[in-house]
Amino acid sequence: MKRVLTIQDISCLGKCSLTIALPVISALGSETVILPTAVLSTHTMFKNFTCKDLSDQLDPIVEHWKKEGFAFDAIYTGYLGTIDQIDQMKQLFRDFRGKDTIIFVDPVMADNGKLYPAFNMEYVKKNAELCAEADIIVPNITEASFMTGAAYREEHDEAYIKDLLMRLNAFGAKISVLTGVCLEPGKIGVMAYERASDTYFTYQRPRIDAVYHGTGDLFSSTCIGEIMRGVPWRDALKIAAEYTAHTMKVTLQNPAKPWYGVDFEATIPDLLAMK
Repeated sequence: MKRVLTIQDISCLGKCSLTIALPVISALGSETVILPTAVLSTHTMFKNFTCKDLSDQLDPIVEHWKKEGFAFDAIYTGYLGTIDQIDQMKQLFRDFRGKDTIIFVDPVMADNGKLYPAFNMEYVKKNAELCAEADIIVPNITEASFMTGAAYREEHDEAYIKDLLMRLNAFGAKISVLTGVCLEPGKIGVMAYERASDTYFTYQRPRIDAVYHGTGDLFSSTCIGEIMRGVPWRDALKIAAEYTAHTMKVTLQNPAKPWYGVDFEATIPDLLAMK
């Protein structure tokens, strides 16, 4: 059985980060080890949430793992709340990167042309450094534009996306993936570049007219989970895009009209049947 270490925050109530990564990657057949960077009462779409930073716990946990001789087939980072935590992750990569370990980085920090509150350009620069340590990176267009210095375009064409991918490729990852790519009216998907083969991959599907918290985490968790069970990375991106969209559709049909996250719990059986 493959073992995946995922490093991000955990919300006691809410559907994002570790509360998505742990069940989804586990359901896809990998032992899922977690390293929480912070614990929140709810995720940040709720008001008056509490948050406890766990930066001071990361190094002691890692040191224990090193003494026990643990190893990981993949290391997947999501939301990291501080610059210091990014530096801790860079060291963790060096400590646990084996010959075949896949480093998968989702540099969660921005969307819709804006950085998330409390982040600044110093944080952006550090995330770019983290991407340079990775095998696969999956920023959205906003995150990519901040990290590369390219102008952000809500409306874009293939030439713009290819330019962004080339800028991301300069960081050094084996595979650079852009999410939220819209190359046809009414469609959305991903575009990727693989350094070794010097090739692009594009996948577009009909856009779902809804916005939910945590869908990026669902996409990334599905992608690394599929790769761990032997699915080629291009197919993993396609499955992740389709599964995320399918889960959004199912959530829209929920009479309770949940607003704070998608009903992925109801669709995991569908994920396991996807090819």
